[in-house]
Amino acid sequence: MAIPDYQSVMLPLLKLAGDGQEHAMRSAIDLLGRQFKLSDDELTQLLPSGASSVFASRVGWARTYLKQSGLLVSPRRGVFKITSDGLSLLLEQPAEISLKTLERYPSFQAFKARSRESQTGTQQFAATVDQQRVTPEDALAVAYQTLRDNLESELLEQVKISTPAFFERLVIDLLVAMGYGGSRQDAGRAIGRSGDGGIDGIIKEDRLGLDVIYVQAKKWEGSVGRPEIQKFAGALQGQRASKGVVITTSSFTREATEFANMIASKIILIDGALLAQLMVDHNVAVASMGVYEVKKIDQDYFESN
Repeated sequence: MAIPDYQSVMLPLLKLAGDGQEHAMRSAIDLLGRQFKLSDDELTQLLPSGASSVFASRVGWARTYLKQSGLLVSPRRGVFKITSDGLSLLLEQPAEISLKTLERYPSFQAFKARSRESQTGTQQFAATVDQQRVTPEDALAVAYQTLRDNLESELLEQVKISTPAFFERLVIDLLVAMGYGGSRQDAGRAIGRSGDGGIDGIIKEDRLGLDVIYVQAKKWEGSVGRPEIQKFAGALQGQRASKGVVITTSSFTREATEFANMIASKIILIDGALLAQLMVDHNVAVASMGVYEVKKIDQDYFESN
């Protein structure tokens, strides 16, 4: 039989998790491969990039959509477990689980809506791709943006469940990757010093240390409000400092953002969404899984011969 698409995998994957136990992704791929009676050739067929097998990729996407809908959760890396919503859906005994099925869940609706302004264009492109009215380059752009949006969402989820110590190391790695702090060792010593008034560390703005930036990095629960930013701004004034950055895995309220923009000190706010974007942009905690090289005719070659 042909390798099933990811929508065909969603219901069997959810049923597999229906026992309420934690399941390793690798084991799930093997079990579902046998359930779909795939041959060894089908199980080992690779994507064009060679990064992973076609079937493993489709099981991965099925898990992603089920997680974004709140039907599965990942207690830790490479492991998934069913939620109460997932169990409720199984009780309905659906014949299949499609994207239309997932649309009824607010978390899936939010997942589709939170991909920044570019996703509005992406969704419009996706609709026309289905109608075969776009160029192959447009289709590639849609695929890339979809992969990127999903990566950022998964990345932020992993950061949120990490320990405070891991988050501190992550902040160091990101700031160094962005060109701040000199060496990682210097940055580590600076950020590791907990200060007063909400200042968690001081980092060089450039390798020579001509100026410094004061840093606050915390995994707040819920949105960070104006009082926290006011407290940080006051700490900067106490240090006669003019530059600071506040990093969180959550978000900032409108009042907090407005306050940061109106004061004399330059305070940059990095929320969870921006944090994930910067991590991808600067290759922190991510790795390339494959490269698709797109070529075109070299007109100069023909014109010069």
